[in-house]
Amino acid sequence: MVPLIYLRHALKNSTILVLLLAIVSLGRQLTAQPRAKPQPWIATWGASQQIPEPQNALPPDDLRDATVRQIFHLSAGGAEVRVHLSNAFGTRPLHFTSVYIARPLSTKSAAIDATTDKALTFAGSSEVTIPPSAEFVSDPIEFRVSALSHLAVTFHLDTPPSPETGHPGSRATSYYVHGDSVAAANLHDSKRVDHWYQVSEIDVLSAAGGSAIVALGDSITDGHGATTNANDRWTDVLAARLQASPGNPGIGVSNQGIGGNHLLTDGLGPNALARFDRDVLAPAGVRWLIVFEGVNDLGGLTRTGEVTPAEHAALVKRILAAYNQLIVRAHAHGLRVIGGTITPYVGSDYYHPGPLSEADRQTVNHWIRTAGQFDAIIDFDKTVADPQHPDQMLPIYDSGDHLHPSPAGYRAMGEAVPLDLFAQ
Repeated sequence: MVPLIYLRHALKNSTILVLLLAIVSLGRQLTAQPRAKPQPWIATWGASQQIPEPQNALPPDDLRDATVRQIFHLSAGGAEVRVHLSNAFGTRPLHFTSVYIARPLSTKSAAIDATTDKALTFAGSSEVTIPPSAEFVSDPIEFRVSALSHLAVTFHLDTPPSPETGHPGSRATSYYVHGDSVAAANLHDSKRVDHWYQVSEIDVLSAAGGSAIVALGDSITDGHGATTNANDRWTDVLAARLQASPGNPGIGVSNQGIGGNHLLTDGLGPNALARFDRDVLAPAGVRWLIVFEGVNDLGGLTRTGEVTPAEHAALVKRILAAYNQLIVRAHAHGLRVIGGTITPYVGSDYYHPGPLSEADRQTVNHWIRTAGQFDAIIDFDKTVADPQHPDQMLPIYDSGDHLHPSPAGYRAMGEAVPLDLFAQ
């Protein structure tokens, strides 16, 4: 006769065995089921933040008890939206009493479609206080936006920023009035200014597989010479081409260009290496980085007079080292890095480049094309250069200052970007 204690152990062990077999079977069933890819948040619009220069900053009293309405041109579309508010360069907390989004009626007016107006929240609250040097992302909101459409973001401040954080090179008109008019269908008698303030990024909830491109650059990426409120920078042209391409509609483009920006030194905004984390790594869903910087470093060396060949050689060496650093840091975060060759600028009255400066540009471009450090290249230089005078831009592509492209030049640049670089 089997002792009772052994029967109990046997029953207990058989029960455990049955449970284990059931768990294994369930695991196999779950593994066999295809897993749906999560929908990612991607940056559909972005702008590098800086302290606006004195001539581009608003007087503090203009932003005291003020409503500001700004219009942004989106790249990719999505069913939900969230907005990034920035106090990146503020030294005091910044209080937003309310923030709204809506569809604007035009890129050249403060009027919105009031039926689309919606309040944003931040951790469930309609108001938000952003600490110094920080950024806040709104709660997601159901708000379907189409690719290449526009979004109006309106906020009210009770006290002005100290100092302001913004993006002077907006090439877009913003509107502001005193008082709390965030939900108004129009801001009548508003003041106008062609700059952006305190908004750094707009994200959309994209279809599965969506991702974003960051274009890191200077005024040629920022769009100096582009048409105000027309969205005809080279990055806008690229975004439109991606949306028209059957294989790439879920790709956003974030323009992180700053006018006067340098690779190596601070100028108008922090240098490219200093702003890398905030402007390249932080945007939502970033997968590709286009690096198109260096002309201001090259031109700035001799802006007030020629220097020795040794100083030219030393600058080129530092520029190439900076490129290498950008590539290493981007690769560490899984980004594919694309290098843009530096466009010609002989004839520029601002930089007065001589033969040695042009030789520096050629050396840098040769490295971009042949060193194999970048994952791919975009030959902006050959796109806009005059074949008869390759150290100058083709006149039709020249804005007139022999440094910045015209809208036609920006279109040629945007059309020169191979879309297969962004194969999903």
